[in-house]
Amino acid sequence: MHDLETLGEKRIIRLIWEYLDRMPDLALDFGDDVSAVNIGGGRVAVLKTDMLVGETDVPPGMSIRQAARKAVVMNISDFAAKGVKPLAMLISLGLPRTLKENDIRDIGAGLSDAAREYSTYIIGGDTNEASDLIISCSLLGFSSEERIVSRGGAKPGDIVAVTGEFGKTSAGLKILLEGLSAPQEIEEKLKEAVFVPRARLREGLALSEAKVLSASIDSSDGLAISLHELADASDVGFIIDHVPIADEALIFADIHSLDPYDLGLYGGEEYELIVTVKPQFWKSAKSAVADVGGNLIRIGRVIRERRIEMRIDGEIRNIERRGWEHFRR
Repeated sequence: MHDLETLGEKRIIRLIWEYLDRMPDLALDFGDDVSAVNIGGGRVAVLKTDMLVGETDVPPGMSIRQAARKAVVMNISDFAAKGVKPLAMLISLGLPRTLKENDIRDIGAGLSDAAREYSTYIIGGDTNEASDLIISCSLLGFSSEERIVSRGGAKPGDIVAVTGEFGKTSAGLKILLEGLSAPQEIEEKLKEAVFVPRARLREGLALSEAKVLSASIDSSDGLAISLHELADASDVGFIIDHVPIADEALIFADIHSLDPYDLGLYGGEEYELIVTVKPQFWKSAKSAVADVGGNLIRIGRVIRERRIEMRIDGEIRNIERRGWEHFRR
C-alpha cells in the first residue's frame, strides 16, 4: 500500500472516485476545473470548491487578510477558465482557537475584498474549530451548455495562448521560503505576485462570450503541469515556441544563476488562463481580451502527437510533467 506522499493529490482523487456513482450527462468531465450539471433548457449549474490550508497555502509574510482573499481568488480562477461568472459562494472556516478577534476581522475583510473585486456575494457557510487555518470556498454560477469551455476540445493546428507572464510567483516564493534576495523594487513586485494573486475573470468571460476557444484551463498548478493536463483531456500534444517570462523573474534568475524557464514553467501559484484557439478565430480572441484591458499571448501550437516540447532559439527541450501537487514532496 502506498502512502499519500507517494500517491499524490490526483491519484488520491481517482481512488476515491472509483467508489462513487457517476452522475449521468454531466456537462464537463470529472477532473475539469469546475463541475457542471445540466439543469434543462440548455443551461448548466456550475459548481466549484477549493480549500486554503495555512500550512501549505500561506507562505511566510502573507497576512491573514491576504490569505482569505487568496482563498476566494483560487476558486474564481477556475470559473474564469470556464468562462463562467460566479453568482454566489459559501465559505467554511476551520479556525485554531489561538486566533484573536482582529484575526477574524481580517478574515472577513479579506473575503469581502475578493467578493467585491469579482462582483460576487458570500451568502453563508460554516465555522468549526481546527488545528490549522482552513478557508474552504464553494462557488455557484450558471451558464449555457454551449458557452462553457472544457479542457477537452483542443485540436491539432489550434493556437496555444496565455493571458499573462510567468515566473514572478516562483521567484517570490524563493524569496519567502528559501531566503533568496533581490533589489528592493524587484523583490516587492515578486512578493506582491504571491501575496495578491489575481484571477483572469474578465478575460475568461470575454473569451467565452466571443465563442473563440476550443479548450481552457487555469495555470495555478504551474504552466508545465497545466499543459500536460490540457493535453491529457484533449488527447493532443503541444509545441511551445515562446514562454512569456516577466522581466522581474528574468532579473531574479540572472542574479541567482537560475534557469528562467524553470521559474516560468514549474512554479505554480499563478492564475493565468491557458487556452487553445482555432487559427481563424485568433484575431477575434485577441480583440476580445484587449477590449477588457487584458492581453492574449501566443505561446505555441497544438500537435497530434502526444508530446510537449519547448522549441526556443534552436533548442528543443522536453517540458516535464511537474508542478504543484498536494502531498508530493
